[in-house]
Amino acid sequence: GAQAAAGWLVTMMAKVLPLLLLPIIGSAATFSGPLALPLKQSASLRLPAMSSNLRPSMHLRGGSDPLEVMTKETKPIEGQKPGTSGLRQKTKTFMEPNYLDNFVQSAFDALVETKAPLEGGTLVISGDGRYYNKDAIQVIAKIAVAHGVTRLWIGKDGLLSTPAASAVVRSREGGFKAMGAFILSASHNPGGPDEDFGIKYNCENGGPAPEKVTDLIFEKTKGISQIKSCDNFPTIDIETIGTTKVSSADGSKTVTIDVFDSTEDQVTVLKQCFDFDAIKKLFDRKDFTFCYDSLHGVQGPYAKKVFCEMLGAPESALMNCEPKEDFGGPGTPSHGHADPNLANARELCDRMGVAKDGSPITGQAEEPPSFGAAADGDADRNMILGTRFFCSPSDSLAAIVDNSELIPYFKKEKGLFGSKGGIKGAARSMPTSCALDRVCKAKNIPFFETPTGWKFFGNLMDTPKYCPFICGEESFGTGSNHIREKDGMWAVLAWLQILAAKNTDASKPLVGVQQVMEEHWKTYGRNYYARYDYEGVDKNSAMKMMDRMADMADKWPADAFGDFKIDKADMFAYNDPIDGSVSKNQGIRFIFTDGSRIVFRVSGTGVVGATIRLYLEKYADSSSDLNQHPMEVVKPLGELALKLSELKEFTGRDEPNVIT
Repeated sequence: GAQAAAGWLVTMMAKVLPLLLLPIIGSAATFSGPLALPLKQSASLRLPAMSSNLRPSMHLRGGSDPLEVMTKETKPIEGQKPGTSGLRQKTKTFMEPNYLDNFVQSAFDALVETKAPLEGGTLVISGDGRYYNKDAIQVIAKIAVAHGVTRLWIGKDGLLSTPAASAVVRSREGGFKAMGAFILSASHNPGGPDEDFGIKYNCENGGPAPEKVTDLIFEKTKGISQIKSCDNFPTIDIETIGTTKVSSADGSKTVTIDVFDSTEDQVTVLKQCFDFDAIKKLFDRKDFTFCYDSLHGVQGPYAKKVFCEMLGAPESALMNCEPKEDFGGPGTPSHGHADPNLANARELCDRMGVAKDGSPITGQAEEPPSFGAAADGDADRNMILGTRFFCSPSDSLAAIVDNSELIPYFKKEKGLFGSKGGIKGAARSMPTSCALDRVCKAKNIPFFETPTGWKFFGNLMDTPKYCPFICGEESFGTGSNHIREKDGMWAVLAWLQILAAKNTDASKPLVGVQQVMEEHWKTYGRNYYARYDYEGVDKNSAMKMMDRMADMADKWPADAFGDFKIDKADMFAYNDPIDGSVSKNQGIRFIFTDGSRIVFRVSGTGVVGATIRLYLEKYADSSSDLNQHPMEVVKPLGELALKLSELKEFTGRDEPNVIT
């Protein structure tokens, strides 16, 4: 009797269990193809990505269709205006019902209006690995499929650095197969459930959506009423490399999901820019030592691939190269703030012998490495250090352009590493120091000054007569036209290529970052530079301060500037030389006759309140003392800036949060 009862129970379970699973997977799932595999089980049932040679197709039988488009009602949510680099808010805000869904739906509504090739299109979805990254990928995938996308490209573990995402759009499978990319990142902002999250859309050229698109997305968020999603689409296994196909119940439509090694496309592009064999010879020198800090951001896998596997650096040269959802959290030297600057990359700076104010630290038991560098959370930013020497981002940009002939991609001999005959254009963001301007003038390189935001370089890089092209920002971003994002790895390799070219004779003393910059200053003079960040300021107070200075542009009394003689005071506006678009209200400028500048901007990358950025620049010609401390040199300008702006009166702030 017991045996019969047991047999009956097994039979009933076989009949009932699939019905119990229906609410989870929609129906009984089977794979067609050379091999049938069960669904992988974790916190939720997930569709396994399978090796590309299997290429199975998943067919769902029963009442549910994984590609059935469902519509749910929603209402507009305030505050979804993209900033300089997409939409950023607290992670918990993104996790609120419909917050992410609304923005993604609005992006697709904007893409429909601009006639983007959604039907049958390929879409990249990945991010920097911060908390909520994995969940957001699933949400976007379901909405994308509902709008006709039939192929999804996702980096393993949902990871793609921002420059790698651009490389994927531009070069994967021959290039320009993807219609665009959703990049999940808040860049250098902290990550974690109580910190920041972000999303931005990059277009078919691999670059950030231009203002006309982001403005349209914002308009769509204000009138949204419904969300279209394939809610039965199975959860994608982003941990396994391979290709999986999901078919509709009637077999009329198939969606392909490719999960791939996140490093492969960017490395392929970088090989077209640099001579890795020459850089490896630099690494082989006994007097050259190296360290690199990924600050627990997405750069870790790329650092291991490039520096260890390709260039032969020991893994001990890498710091914090395991990506973490909170970038290490408050218990790390960076306090989970993956921002490569003197304040946050302290573990690297201490190892390199550089103090928080950029001055050298001496007395170490062991000599600091010859070269050090760091990346931010999504790996588009970089910081360059020599032994006890901090190279400012503005100086770094100017030096790279000045030495661009040493980088194969920019050599004048055509054909070598894709060279088009030397650099044809260069640009900087308005707040970046004018060091680049002097190089371009001396070398007759077409030069452009743009607002802050990499998207403003896009039109220039898409114009053949200005390429090859190099550009950068004072906020630790540097890059070229090889992709359409700033690229932290590219900047580091550019410096290593320059140093390799200057150190071909191993019998001679090593030429390092400091020696390159000192030689540069002897030629062009030095633009002493500093930036003060006042974070978390009341936004209304910040804007009132900016409005007052804008109103005073042509009304300042003659004695308002002390020992400095004013040449121009204005609110910067940019007239795009390619498409004629105008971007207004891009920052207050005080430009003095001796080449010094004071610049004020309200940053668009913060989440809480506003960040006022104050930029100070004092030029010293080549006959001057070029070894002064920048903070001391610009101090009189800082005092004048606070007086002109009445910053303390408007904000109540006595001191900046960060000085770089």
